[in-house]
Amino acid sequence: MQLLLERPDYDYFLRGADGRHALVNERTLHASFVLSPAALVEQWPVTDVARMTPADLEPLLRLAPELIVLGSGGAQAFPPPEVQAACLARGIGLEAMTNAAAARTFNVLASEGRRVVAGFVFPA
Repeated sequence: MQLLLERPDYDYFLRGADGRHALVNERTLHASFVLSPAALVEQWPVTDVARMTPADLEPLLRLAPELIVLGSGGAQAFPPPEVQAACLARGIGLEAMTNAAAARTFNVLASEGRRVVAGFVFPA
């Protein structure tokens, strides 16, 4: 059997993530970041999903998503209701899950050509 490395047709892809780091393309990131298929925003100041505010969504919303995948770290956590409401008011879905699950979900949605944006949270 012949194995071929197939590269996605978008700029940024995740090779994996957990509660301490993520591998974006060939770079290991240890701080919270925002990712779309076409953009990487490093040093996102969020370090705890439970303490997010609607203003924390701005870097994600600027990328015009139809869906936001929120990686909450090594364990699943949910943002406050006002953060979820800010997305719903704009007609944008918000799904919170562990970083590992968010990485897999992001890759599937990006490969389908969806307008997905992910935020990955790591503790300070």
